[in-house]
Amino acid sequence: MASHAANLWVLLGLGLAGIFLMTKRLKKTIKADFGAFIQKLELLPPPQPAPPKAPHPLTGLNFAVSDVFDIEGYVTGFGHPDWLRTHEPSTHTSPVVLALVEGGATCIGKTVVDDLAYSIHGENKHYSTPTNPAAPARIPGGSSSGAAVAVAADFVDFSLGIDTLGGIRVPAAFCGVIGFRPSYGVISNTGIIPVSSSLDTVGLFAKDPSTLRRVGLVLLQLPFSVQRNPKQILLADDCFELLKIPKDRISQVVTNSTEKHFGRQVLKHENLEKYFSSKVPSLKEFYSQKINGDSKISSLTLLANVAQILQRYEFKCTHGEWIHSEKPVLDSAISAQINETLDMTDKEIEICKLVRTEMRLAVNNLLKDDGILVIPTTAYPPPKLGSKEIFSDDYQNRSFSLLSIASISGCCQVTLPLGYHDKCPVSVSFIARHGGDRFLLDTVQTVYSSLQEHADTVAKSKLSPNAVKQEHSAEAVKEKGNQAYKDKQWQKAIGFYTEAIKLSDNNATYYSNRAAAYLELGSFLQAETDCTKAISLDKKNVKAYLRRGTAREMLGYYKEAIEDFSYALVLEPTNKRAALSADRLRKVFQ
Repeated sequence: MASHAANLWVLLGLGLAGIFLMTKRLKKTIKADFGAFIQKLELLPPPQPAPPKAPHPLTGLNFAVSDVFDIEGYVTGFGHPDWLRTHEPSTHTSPVVLALVEGGATCIGKTVVDDLAYSIHGENKHYSTPTNPAAPARIPGGSSSGAAVAVAADFVDFSLGIDTLGGIRVPAAFCGVIGFRPSYGVISNTGIIPVSSSLDTVGLFAKDPSTLRRVGLVLLQLPFSVQRNPKQILLADDCFELLKIPKDRISQVVTNSTEKHFGRQVLKHENLEKYFSSKVPSLKEFYSQKINGDSKISSLTLLANVAQILQRYEFKCTHGEWIHSEKPVLDSAISAQINETLDMTDKEIEICKLVRTEMRLAVNNLLKDDGILVIPTTAYPPPKLGSKEIFSDDYQNRSFSLLSIASISGCCQVTLPLGYHDKCPVSVSFIARHGGDRFLLDTVQTVYSSLQEHADTVAKSKLSPNAVKQEHSAEAVKEKGNQAYKDKQWQKAIGFYTEAIKLSDNNATYYSNRAAAYLELGSFLQAETDCTKAISLDKKNVKAYLRRGTAREMLGYYKEAIEDFSYALVLEPTNKRAALSADRLRKVFQ
């Protein structure tokens, strides 16, 4: 079987013309394996069980692991030659790796991480920085850079890495692959070199959602359950404001895909800065302890500070003695953070840990069992190799404001590629509550193809700035209509919804909302007409079916009303209003 691995690498080499390519523009040698691998090896799965037993679930897949996972007989290098030199070969293989091999997958190598797996950049001067296949002139992202590159370059079907403050999510975004950070604690960290014990999570990269789900279910060891659709998809508006590319390039893709699969009524908007300010009270205590002066700092920035402090504190507690003893040569940015004096009291560390507890509760309460939070994965496109941009305060603040949400709350997050913008990969992230990993993987499986289609459409479209402005204006007017409706000012609400329709006449929600106001005024014909228009624009708009059913019932069209209520129940089986209305009409008129 050893020849199998050798033949694989020969084929990979032949598949890359020239094996070593020198590009004048990049001024660097692109290796045959794109610099992804630090160690070639082969761990073979056990023989297949005899029929009629099912084959191993991961049969036919190969994978690689970041050089933080122990494999028996090999030194775990942790991204640094001094660590390699001062440590002995592992006597056991990480249980996570063993579970995948026993599940039928073949491990073919270890991949590069950045210095001590600490940063999110992916650069490593000791072993050279892996080449980003999606954008060769730009950094691959870290810490699990080689693992992401191995998947992006099609050397493996999936790979394992570690995510502390973005070690999976950032390279997934920068290399244009799927990255999954599971809920904190659901996968064992045994046999893995820790970076920050309260933040570290085993994660994985994959090229497609089927492989992601297939591997994810083996890692998570989840029992079978019926697939559920999300009832709310929350776009974090303030997080999209952090983007350095046009926010519509991402938000419009998610909106279009959501409307197609679940109906526009599940789309909601959230301001996380305000939400966390009210639901995570320990942030205020952290602010008062650490920040001098009266300047206002957003809760997202404070979260970023808490996450970085926890990482630095726990890293130094674990590895400080080795660093002091060996004095390894480190990347300047990493060295500055690790060696910076941490002026933290025990009370302040406890506050940081309390923030973590409150954050998990806050996100869980926001999303419940059926919600998905949508945020950009990273604020910046992948910076150029050697760029000073990654050291800027703006880059750090924007990046960690987004990355700290899942890291601190411990909730699960998937990074999904959405094509390119200005020749750089673009991505979006979906977050589910802690423990909602299967729900998240199922949702990704459902929407992935649609996201890619809409990403392609949006990337090619030439929507004028005026058209974008009109859409934003329509949304603002609709919100005024919603407020008037809440205040029971029905005619005023109708006026606002009508204005929104004039600005954007292809939005089902505007017609459905105007129908609701017409119903309150007893204008049932107008309500029926508006609902019919809404349904023509969005055939999964449950509210439109319910409102049209109500209008038709009041107009005496009982058969048609029953059909509307029944179809609403098909779209949303747990909708009590639809069930009660359909049942009541059937009893009376059938």
